[in-house]
Amino acid sequence: MLNHLRLSVLFVGCVSVSWTAAAQEVVLKFHHIWPSTAMAPTRVIGPWCEKIAAESKNHVKCQLLPAMSGGGTPAQLVDRVRDGVDDLVVTLPGYTAGRFPAMEVFELPFLTNSAEVAASAAWDYLQKNASKEFPGTKILAVWVHDEGYAHTASKQIKTLDDFKGLKMRAPTRLTNKLLAKLGATPVGMPVPAVADALSKGTIDGFLLPWEVIPGFKLQEMTKFHTETHPSKPAMYSAVFILAMNQSRYDSLPADIKSVIDRNSGAALSKQIGKIWDESQAAGRKSAQTRGNTIWVLSAAETDQWMKAAAPLRDEWFDEVGRRGLNGRQLLQDATDFLAKYKK
Repeated sequence: MLNHLRLSVLFVGCVSVSWTAAAQEVVLKFHHIWPSTAMAPTRVIGPWCEKIAAESKNHVKCQLLPAMSGGGTPAQLVDRVRDGVDDLVVTLPGYTAGRFPAMEVFELPFLTNSAEVAASAAWDYLQKNASKEFPGTKILAVWVHDEGYAHTASKQIKTLDDFKGLKMRAPTRLTNKLLAKLGATPVGMPVPAVADALSKGTIDGFLLPWEVIPGFKLQEMTKFHTETHPSKPAMYSAVFILAMNQSRYDSLPADIKSVIDRNSGAALSKQIGKIWDESQAAGRKSAQTRGNTIWVLSAAETDQWMKAAAPLRDEWFDEVGRRGLNGRQLLQDATDFLAKYKK
């Protein structure tokens, strides 16, 4: 009986030591681009941090750094997390043009119209083709945003010809190329710079998903919005990653790693994609409430846009081919994974 008691005490003590080792309160610096009231912080980042805290018995906490308040630029986030300046970031690999060619496949135009489906596909694709593009970084989730559309301040876009003469913002290298194919003058910039560029007349409009619009109050700076036909893919998507510094992860006690592992991967990616899809309605409503005009292209007009953008794929195949990648196979893998998860 005495030996049993000693073993019981020893076991309890070991459990206590396990969490005590972690209990030096791990604080993870979590840096991102959005204002704290935007959809991503309130529905994704904040709840994820709360879940990590709860499952670790409050031994792990996030130090949230919204709206680039930790310093640097959005394009630098991928290096900041790799180098350990930040512990966690959400960023767009596409902000650093051409640096992640394999993962860039999901930014080819007219590929998908479901963030949830594309998030699941992107996670599988990352494991097969692109994980080596992120050395020093542990990718906890990957997803694409909801359908990307065109939004303008003073001119409604109804046809391809309407793009002519417009200076349009795009987030990534491929979306800049898309705008050029459609007839606009592309202006690349991260989303935090869009409002200022609009107010100064640097741009006439931008490509963005509905989700982003209310977070940056862009419905107040635009009057017109153009969507592709619902039976067709959206104009574009951009890839997001939730990334952690690998050395920081490796330094954590096993029980803390287990908490993070349970809250990352395929399931988290799918969940975030679903949240992005669900966010469309609120973003769209913010424009409708202001009396803005939303134009939905006919299927035939959408086909014309897709035809104009089609040469981009062959150009991309050539570009990544010069870097030793088989672009056609990468796109085939992406489309196969999309088909796997299509509802």
